[in-house]
Amino acid sequence: MRNFDLSPLYRATVGFDRVADLMDRALTSDVAQPTYPPYNIEKIDENSYRISVAVAGFGSDELGVEMKEGGLVVTGRKSEDDTRSYLHRGIATRAFERRFALADHVKVTGASHENGMLHIDLVREVPEALKPRRIEIAGPKKTGAEQVETVEA
Repeated sequence: MRNFDLSPLYRATVGFDRVADLMDRALTSDVAQPTYPPYNIEKIDENSYRISVAVAGFGSDELGVEMKEGGLVVTGRKSEDDTRSYLHRGIATRAFERRFALADHVKVTGASHENGMLHIDLVREVPEALKPRRIEIAGPKKTGAEQVETVEA
């Protein structure tokens, strides 16, 4: 049950609807989040990130990485042609779908699969129009009479 009122945030912010929606989703999401497969999120530098997902037992052709609806979806589906008989099966190879919400202007630049790890590289590319820029502050504008006085003086 949610008892939070986010309306005070709307009075002090402009254009942060996506942030408010993200907070609302976080507050109303199911408490039992899936824990399989485990993953790490690393910050490489100011605008570069890497998600590493432990996918032991999966081949590259059994994994999928897709960007859709403002997020990243990583899926794994094990093929059913495994006819081996196991005495003990400790490596989980069940199908999974892991979702990551991506911030604005974050793009996937590549993915690699090595040593049982799926690495997904991301970069934040802020458009030039959205980067901070300095606004010059002009002085008071002079009226026609003030301009004449300064010329005569």
